[in-house]
Amino acid sequence: MDLAAYFTAEFAEHHAVARDTEAALANAFAGLVRVCARALRAGGKLLFFGNGGSAADAQHLATELTIRYKADRPAIAALALTTDTSALTAAGNDLGFERIFARQIEALGRQGDVAIAISTSGRSANILAALRQARAQRLVTAALAGKGGGDLRDLADHLLVVPSDTTARIQEMHILLGQMLCGALELELGVVAAG
Repeated sequence: MDLAAYFTAEFAEHHAVARDTEAALANAFAGLVRVCARALRAGGKLLFFGNGGSAADAQHLATELTIRYKADRPAIAALALTTDTSALTAAGNDLGFERIFARQIEALGRQGDVAIAISTSGRSANILAALRQARAQRLVTAALAGKGGGDLRDLADHLLVVPSDTTARIQEMHILLGQMLCGALELELGVVAAG
C-alpha cells in the first residue's frame, strides 16, 4: 500500500467535499442558526440525536452549547438524546429501538424547541420516528444529512445535506457544521463578543 498516496487522496476528497458543502449550504446554515436562536431566545432548547458516530456528534455539540465553545459565557440549553443509558435501554427493550429518540422527545420536547437529527443516510427508522414525533408536538425539525438526504426531506423543516455519498466525508462536514452552529449561536445570542 502506498500510504503517501492514500494520505493525499483522502485530503483531496475532504477538500473537495468541504468546498462543495460551503457552496451548497450557506443559506440553509443561516436558516438553521436563525431558527435555533429564535427558539433559545424564547426559552426553548435544542435536542440533538443520531446513531453511532452521529450519536457522538450529538453529545459533542450539546456539550459545546451547555458548557462552553470558544469562551466562558452563560449556558445555552441543549440536550443529547443519546446519553441516558437507562432511557435508551428501557425504550429499546420495552418499545423497540425505533422509539428510543421519539419517546424522549415525547417526554422532553416542547412546542418551539428544535429537534436536530444527525444522519449520514437519512434512512434510520429511529431518526425518522423521532422527527415525526417532533412534528406531532410542533417542535421545529432540522437535520444534518448526506447521501441526498434520504427520507429526511419530508420531515426536516431545515435540512442541510452534505453533497457526498462517502460516510467519512459526510461525518467530517457534520461536525464542522455543528461546531459552526455553536459558534454562530454564541454570536447571534450575544453571549460572546465578535472578533
